[in-house]
Amino acid sequence: MNAMTDTSHFDLLSNQHLDALEEETIFILREVAAAFERPTLLFSGGKDSLVMLKCAEKAFGAGRIPYPLLMIDTGHNFHEVTDFRDFRAKELGAELIVRSVEDSMARGTVRLAHPGESRNVHQSVTLLEAIDEFRFDALIGGARRDEEKARAKERIFSHRDSFGQWQPKAQRPELWTLFNTRLQPGEHFRVFPISNWTELDVWQYIEREKIALPSAVLHPQARRGGAQGPAGAGDRPDARQRRRNGRKPRRALPHRGRHHLHLPGGKHGRQCRRHRDRNPGCRRE
Repeated sequence: MNAMTDTSHFDLLSNQHLDALEEETIFILREVAAAFERPTLLFSGGKDSLVMLKCAEKAFGAGRIPYPLLMIDTGHNFHEVTDFRDFRAKELGAELIVRSVEDSMARGTVRLAHPGESRNVHQSVTLLEAIDEFRFDALIGGARRDEEKARAKERIFSHRDSFGQWQPKAQRPELWTLFNTRLQPGEHFRVFPISNWTELDVWQYIEREKIALPSAVLHPQARRGGAQGPAGAGDRPDARQRRRNGRKPRRALPHRGRHHLHLPGGKHGRQCRRHRDRNPGCRRE
């Protein structure tokens, strides 16, 4: 999913379909501006958000984007990305709002299990705090349906309840590009204008429109998550590299020590009983 696409063959591919995708994205961006009072565009400086920003520029014009840009900063983002984010926002004359996971950690709303834990999973907490702070009623994101199964079922206008949760029965049908944008107090929408794009479409559009990218987006480490980890977190060699260096790879923990809990019933319990029959020395945890 995050592997780089070889762009050397783009000149052999037809990109006429990009016009239809661009037109759909511009229509959705304008629909958000017309239907909501306080929308915002999530902007990380990555390829998807840069494509959306380019479409927003075409939809409204430079200096006329009617909603602010919002970034949730983990504190581990590449400096090239954050500098490029600031430059691009200033170039377009767009308002930029930055909220940090580190601020949530200082408030105690985010607690890491250990210092090396990824902060990406905690961005949702900071995002919900930003929604409460600015009373956003629509957040425009760059998710695509081809990324994973969880996103494949998303509507373009995805409803969230007052707790920020996705409820399947609360999702609205989207027939003939007609969107039901009515909300109750405290609710909001997540809007995904490039849902129907593929990763190849994104790279083709970047090539066609000559969209500038921060250098870190093309960095090998950025393919594994787009952000730096804690100091030294990305420096550990894997098992194959340790073998090349003449060191034995670390042994996996024994089954009992990792997650073997003898539960009284259920599938896991039956598996545990079979394990005890084959391993008399195994005790209950």
